[in-house]
Amino acid sequence: MKDDLSLALELADLADAISLPRFRASDLVVETKADLTPVTEADRAVEQAIRARLAKERPGDAVVGEEMGSDGATDDRPRWIVDPIDGTKNYVRGIPIFATLIAVEREGGLTAGVASAPAIRRRWWASRGRGAFADGRPIRVSNVIRPEDGLLLIGGLTTWRRNGRLDDLLSLASRFGRTRGYGDFWMHMLVAEGAADVATELEVRLWDLAAVQVIVEEAGGRFSDLAGKARPDGGSALSSNGSLHEEALALLRGGDE
Repeated sequence: MKDDLSLALELADLADAISLPRFRASDLVVETKADLTPVTEADRAVEQAIRARLAKERPGDAVVGEEMGSDGATDDRPRWIVDPIDGTKNYVRGIPIFATLIAVEREGGLTAGVASAPAIRRRWWASRGRGAFADGRPIRVSNVIRPEDGLLLIGGLTTWRRNGRLDDLLSLASRFGRTRGYGDFWMHMLVAEGAADVATELEVRLWDLAAVQVIVEEAGGRFSDLAGKARPDGGSALSSNGSLHEEALALLRGGDE
């Protein structure tokens, strides 16, 4: 039987073969979900294909995905966590920053993760104890120790304003030498490969972050929610090179007090 990472990489190949040909297609079907976010035919097709492949390769494993929900996972079953297209809004607008995210959880702990972004021809992956890689090369977080020398990446300002946290974010941003709003999976991958030093976002779900957490941590970084807990299902995210994590948390925790 293939190991988890090998299978996850094969699933990413499968996903890319579906999402990339439909990217920028003039007849792409786009609908609006109940939460007012978009979903495309490609989102659904990718998740369906991954689930079908897992049903053959790992029939005893559980699956949870953004578009089709959970199949009733329990703690004693391995679980595959899938975001078929992270960055669907980018995908719909023809912006090439989107990825399929795949993570594996065993006995309550994340063990492997893949982020595959076919439109920019980039792929990141990691498994516990084996390090993190981008396009076949090992990656490592930066060694920046002062925010003034660092690059902070953020998600959209609207979510921070909506949650009454914009002042917290601005307090954090004011400490950094540079701030950019790249968003979604990509900002965390830039932290993992040492191109940026801290990334943070609100209103995110398990499937947005599970693969991200494994990759950032295996690259030598630190990942948590804004309460400081190393979990992908806390509704918020902070990834860093480790050295800047506690200072960033302290500036962002004001809204939780």
